[in-house]
Amino acid sequence: MRVIVIGGFLGSGKTSTIIRLGTELSAQGKKVAIIVNEIGEIGVDGDVISKYGLDTTELTSGCICCSLKVNMKITISMLMKEFQPDILLIEPTGIAFPQVIKNEIYLMDLKGTVVAPLVTLIDGSRFKQLLKEVKHFSMRQIIDAEILVINKVDLMEPLQIPIIETSVQQLNPKASVIQLSTKLQDEHWHNFVRLVLEEDTAEKISGELRTVTPELLAMEGEQLVDESMDSVEASGISSYATEFIVDGGNILPNVARTIVQETMRLVKSRVMEHSPEFVGHIKMFLENDNETVKMNVTAHYEEPSMELISSKSRVPRFKILSAVSNIDKMTLIDIVDSSVVEAFALKGINVRKKDDRHGIKFI
Repeated sequence: MRVIVIGGFLGSGKTSTIIRLGTELSAQGKKVAIIVNEIGEIGVDGDVISKYGLDTTELTSGCICCSLKVNMKITISMLMKEFQPDILLIEPTGIAFPQVIKNEIYLMDLKGTVVAPLVTLIDGSRFKQLLKEVKHFSMRQIIDAEILVINKVDLMEPLQIPIIETSVQQLNPKASVIQLSTKLQDEHWHNFVRLVLEEDTAEKISGELRTVTPELLAMEGEQLVDESMDSVEASGISSYATEFIVDGGNILPNVARTIVQETMRLVKSRVMEHSPEFVGHIKMFLENDNETVKMNVTAHYEEPSMELISSKSRVPRFKILSAVSNIDKMTLIDIVDSSVVEAFALKGINVRKKDDRHGIKFI
């Protein structure tokens, strides 16, 4: 089994990359399993990934590299025994230290397992804003990586791409730096797949753990985040994930889309009253009859994007995750809860919060 850890800050494109990589490898006849780690008790990405026909095990309740080490080992052992995947893709939460996760996999001493070089995705379209809002945390993720992927190049000005390439290569001279857009079928995508699958770029479990030396951390006087710290706390990000039960049965498709758009508008505008230049990830989906409406935004200046996914649900359900910079958590909770209730109420629909779920969810 080949283990590929794909990390990166919130909204860097991890889920889209994993969906495309997993789908492509499955089409080639490989058995692919995915572990998704999300913030909080309510998972969002695992549900979305499962709609693409990929087998997902979703870990919630915090950061995989701190509070879920035991559950991760149990989950991987179970997948190896019962599913026997050729490829295991691990998507950490965007406020994790992926290098710690990779080291934990080494320490599990899993026989017949090869670990691919550690991948960190960088949202090139937000690079400047990330270094402004979460500078030290972002630099920590960049320095730990073995493959640095400048993602979303389709959203960038062409002249900016080589500038950012040079910047991240200076931060981590030992890493391979590549460009990527999951929307494009080009040489960059094929290069990415080759790098994460190529046998001679992998390290076997019995190999040495990769360590970051004090010299590597001495970034001209910059004080970087210590990976021994709790990564959620170190990120400076407040997060809140919750699920709502929708009363009254399935909703007309155009009404469902309008509700999601209004919820996003309310949450984003109210967050910006407290954190005008936020970065992070606000994402939500309304699963309804034959269609799931997904919407997300990753920075204050972005227009939210909507995606429609085919699905079947006997009863509608609404999930939302908000993880943003420079805002108090209780304020964020109040914004999210009130915005969801208000958006549904505008269409005469009542919603109520579902009781929190704990532990591991198997999909």
